[in-house]
Amino acid sequence: MSKKSMWSFKLSTASLVLIPAAVGINYIGKLFAGVLKLPLWLDAIGTMLASMMAGPIVGAISGAINNIIYGLTMDPISFIYGLTSVAIGIVVGIFAYKGFISNIGKAIITGLIVACIAAVVSTPINIAFWGGQTGNVWGDALYAVLIAKGSPVWIASFLDELVVDLPDKVATLVISYGIFKGLPSKLTILYSNKDEIQKL
Repeated sequence: MSKKSMWSFKLSTASLVLIPAAVGINYIGKLFAGVLKLPLWLDAIGTMLASMMAGPIVGAISGAINNIIYGLTMDPISFIYGLTSVAIGIVVGIFAYKGFISNIGKAIITGLIVACIAAVVSTPINIAFWGGQTGNVWGDALYAVLIAKGSPVWIASFLDELVVDLPDKVATLVISYGIFKGLPSKLTILYSNKDEIQKL
C-alpha cells in the first residue's frame, strides 16, 4: 500500500461500519470506568481499535464523532476535546500502519507516546476552560501541590494531564491491542493494508 493511500479519504463499506462500532465501544469503556469509579477514562478503546484495523483516517473520524456525540448528549465541552481524540486516532493509526504495534511491549511503548501527545494537545484546552485542571482527582491533587509550590500553570496543568493520561492511554492501548489480536482473521482481512481490499 502506498503512503498516499494511508491518508486517502476513500472509505470502504467495512470502514463505514467500523466507525459507529468504535464509537459504541468508546461509550462502553467510559461507562465501565465511571461505574467502577476508576481513575481512568477508558474512552478511546474504540478509537484505537479502529486505528489499528483501518488506519489513521478512520481512527481520527471515530474519535471526532465520539466527541461530537459526547458534546451533544453529555457535556458541550467535549467538542473541543475532539482535537485530542483525533490526535490519538492519527498517532495509533500511523504506528499500526508501520507495523510497530506487533506485541504487548510495543503496545505499551505506543501507549506512552500517545499519552504524551494527548497531554500536549489537551493542556492548552484545560488551561483555557478549566484553569489548568482536568477534573480527575489524582491529577488535580498534583496540580494543587505544584501550584502551591509556585510552579507555572502550564507545567502544573501538563503534569496534571500526564499523570492521568499515562496509565489511561497505556491501559487503553493494551486493551485495544488485546481485542485486535483476538479478532478472527476473516474480519481483520477486510481492513488489511492491501489496496485491492481496503482503499484507505
